[in-house]
Amino acid sequence: MSPTALALVLAAAVCHAAWNILAHGVSRIGIPFLWWGAVAASLVWLPLVPATGGLGRARPEDFAIGVVVSAALHCGYMLVLQRGYAGGQLSTVYATARGTGPTITVIVAVTLLGERPSPAAFAGIAVILAGIVAIGLLDRERGAAAASGLATASAPAPASGPSPRPRPGRILGVRLDPGIAWGLATGVAIAIYTVWDAHAVREWAIPPVAYMVGCTLGEILLYAAMLGRRHRELLPVVRRHWPRILLFGALSPLSYILVLVAITMAPVALVAPMREVSVVLVSLFGAVVLRESRPGCRLAASALVVGGIALLAV
Repeated sequence: MSPTALALVLAAAVCHAAWNILAHGVSRIGIPFLWWGAVAASLVWLPLVPATGGLGRARPEDFAIGVVVSAALHCGYMLVLQRGYAGGQLSTVYATARGTGPTITVIVAVTLLGERPSPAAFAGIAVILAGIVAIGLLDRERGAAAASGLATASAPAPASGPSPRPRPGRILGVRLDPGIAWGLATGVAIAIYTVWDAHAVREWAIPPVAYMVGCTLGEILLYAAMLGRRHRELLPVVRRHWPRILLFGALSPLSYILVLVAITMAPVALVAPMREVSVVLVSLFGAVVLRESRPGCRLAASALVVGGIALLAV
C-alpha cells in the first residue's frame, strides 16, 4: 500500500471513530436523526462535486444504478448500527462490527473479485474472530443481567421514555449480548456495501465525492419514506441536536470518501482492514469517557481485533 493510500485510510479511521461516537450518543432517536444526517451530508458535500471531477467518465445510467443500490445498503447499515448502539455498549458493537465487516470483505474479495491476499491475511481472520469471541465473553454476564432485568421488571417504561434494551439474541443456541448480535449484523452490512461501492467506483469510474453525494440524496428519500408519523419529531430533533447533526453530516461522508479514494489506489482486501484501527480509538473513548465495564480487558480484546486486521493487510 502506498504512503498516500495509507494516510487516506488512517485519516478515514479517525473520522469514522468520531462520527460513530456522535451517533452512539443519539442512537435512540433513530430515523429522524438519520434523516437530518443525510440532509446535512448532502448540503455539506454537494457544492464540492464540481471541484472533485463531477461525474467524471461515468455513464449516467451506471451512476444511477450505483447510488440507488448504495443508498439502500447504507440505510440498512445505519438502521442496524443505530439499533445496536441503542441496545449495547459502544465498544462492543463497534469492535464486533468492524471486525466482522473486513473479514467478510476479504472473503468476498478473494472469491468474487479475484484478489489474492497473503497467507497471513487468512490467519488474521482467525485472530479477529478470537477478539470478537473475547468481547462476547466480556459482555456475557452483562447480557444475562439485561435478560434477567427484563424478565423481572414490574412496570413498563413510559411511552415517551427510551426504549427497553433488546433481549440477548441467540446463535446456534448460544446467548449473545445485544451488542454482539447487532454488531455481527452490522458487520455483514459493512461487507455488502463495501464490495458494492468498490465495484461501482472502480469498474464504472465514478468519482467518490459525487458517488457519496448521490448516495446521501437517495438516503434522504428512503428515510423520509420510513418516517411516517415520526415526521413530527424532525423540528425538535434539529433544534436540540443541530451541532451533532452538522458534524455527523461532514464526518460520515468524509470517512467513506477517503476510503473510496484509497480503494482506487490499493486492493479492497488491504483498504477495508486497515481502516479498522478506529476500533482502538472507539474502545479508548468507551473506557475513558463512558466508563464501560472492564476497560482493560475490553481494550485488550479490541487490540486483538486490530492485530488480526493488520494481518489481513499483510
